[in-house]
Amino acid sequence: MISTSIILHIFPIFDTHLSNWYNYTINYLETGDLMIEYNNKRYVCHLDLAMDLIRGKWKSVILCHLNEGPKRFLELQRLVSGISQKVLNQNLKQLEDDGLIFKTIYPEVPPRVDFQLTEMGKEIFPALDLLERWSLKYFSDLQ
Repeated sequence: MISTSIILHIFPIFDTHLSNWYNYTINYLETGDLMIEYNNKRYVCHLDLAMDLIRGKWKSVILCHLNEGPKRFLELQRLVSGISQKVLNQNLKQLEDDGLIFKTIYPEVPPRVDFQLTEMGKEIFPALDLLERWSLKYFSDLQ
């Protein structure tokens, strides 16, 4: 059964670096469940939305390396051992689309590209650090 929703609020969010407006809506489904819609995806809560931005094997690792400063593509590929060029490219694109990182393309021959955290990306890093410390506390004996 497809449930229709009633939109309660539409919140425009302006990403200053990307100069884009994103709408996210809070929907109240006929079932009485509250849903958040962001970039055409539905989430059960804001934590679900935040976790989706960093979900996956590589995104948090990439963000941790970029927290140290801007990195070029090949430098990131060397730092994130085990990631293929295709997967790194996909993850960087997703992180850029979600506003956590931005890339700077320098008008040089050959072109030079740097990736770095946006303000939003910098603000999520303490949460990643806390998750890492939690994991070390409870799983430090694992190799």
